[in-house]
Amino acid sequence: MKFTFKKSERLCSKKVIDKLFDRKGSEKINSVFLYPFRVSYIFNESNVVNNEEAVDTPSEVLTQNIASPTPAILISVSKRYFKHAVDRNLIKRRTREAYRLNKSLLLQKPSPQIPAYIAFVYIAKTIEDYAKIEKSMKAIFKKIV
Repeated sequence: MKFTFKKSERLCSKKVIDKLFDRKGSEKINSVFLYPFRVSYIFNESNVVNNEEAVDTPSEVLTQNIASPTPAILISVSKRYFKHAVDRNLIKRRTREAYRLNKSLLLQKPSPQIPAYIAFVYIAKTIEDYAKIEKSMKAIFKKIV
């Protein structure tokens, strides 16, 4: 398996992001808390997007994720705790690298058990080192499925 992180694995759809953080649709959204992350994920795309009339992005982009076994992910770091963009980018880079190297743990599961969309929200108030982030990422993948 190649350890890549393609553009198709990035979550960019505004509607899907809104659904991931929507408090009203909490029965469709699962979440896991493991320091330094709070992770929200959705298993099935049909729960996120209704019909093509309400979709802002092209339908082929949304159906592409169903065929692809890799989930689309979002990494969020709060500007409230990390005022400098350099610090936020460092945390995002470390998180992306930990995901890229360990996503094979997630992809070993059967296809229906792999989430379609995952949002990683960094909740720590300090910059954690890469070893701590990677350890948490591995534990999150075990908890998700």
